Amino acid sequence: MHHHEHGHCGHHHGHHHGLGREGSQKGLAAALVITVGIMVLEFVGGLVTNSLALLSDSGHMLSDAASLLLSLLAVWFAARPASPKRTYGFYRFEILAALVNGVTLVGIAAWIIWEAVGRLVNPAAVASGPMMVIAVIGLLANLGSAWVLMRKGDVKENVNVRSAYLHVLGDALGSVGAMAAGLVIWLFDWYAADPLISIAVSVLILKGALAVVKQTVHILMEGTPAAVDHGEVKAALSGIEGVIDVHDLHIWTITSGLDSLSCHLLIEEGCDGQAVLQRAIDLIETRFHIRHATIQIEMPHIRHGEMEV
Repeated sequence: MHHHEHGHCGHHHGHHHGLGREGSQKGLAAALVITVGIMVLEFVGGLVTNSLALLSDSGHMLSDAASLLLSLLAVWFAARPASPKRTYGFYRFEILAALVNGVTLVGIAAWIIWEAVGRLVNPAAVASGPMMVIAVIGLLANLGSAWVLMRKGDVKENVNVRSAYLHVLGDALGSVGAMAAGLVIWLFDWYAADPLISIAVSVLILKGALAVVKQTVHILMEGTPAAVDHGEVKAALSGIEGVIDVHDLHIWTITSGLDSLSCHLLIEEGCDGQAVLQRAIDLIETRFHIRHATIQIEMPHIRHGEMEV
């Protein structure tokens, strides 16, 4: 038996996703386990100490656990193979999960601010001692989750993992806030510290959440990736020998770290189209790091209707 060697003509690139996804999955799973444990502790602690701060933080933790679960499902979904029905596979599910996470974070932050304003008008008594102890445990756990995600997950590149990381970080901030509030109440009996610190934390959470929402909406609108300059790509392709014109150039993101490009290159009569194509593919991959490119080579006599976009 002999094998036919494929791969001399069009070589295929594996996507650079495997490693990052594996780590992200482990990181998210570990963070999820930690978060659920602390959520139960804070809920019971809140009931025992009659502390709304702890109860609301456990509510925040519940939404966090849900968001981590959603992110985990998204990473798992994205790993599923493409099908004739879904030719891009389930990669976009990650972006949808990040969007949902971002929107819920905005909602939670807004709700905390609303509650806090009410409490400023009418401050409630809080059992500061136990509240501080539980907040410290919560903080350590959240920092543990954040650390696991930083080490194992792709926090920088993957918007889905980053949205989960922001949830966890928001929780850590919440725990720091609860500790600080507990300390101030314990020392000065100044109950307004609790809502004031809650507002400060919420504003920080809101900032990160809005950034995630903005980025995910940009991806869903097929916007050009932030790291790529459309004009620069067009100029680089136009600079290839034999190319007269570059049109219908589209660059978009399928999911974090996976960008796509399509364009038409009009080349001079008698020019070697395949050689131009190879140069274009190499240029796009080496200079702009886009591995998923579809390039149509056209001679001057080719006519096609005007594209809508």
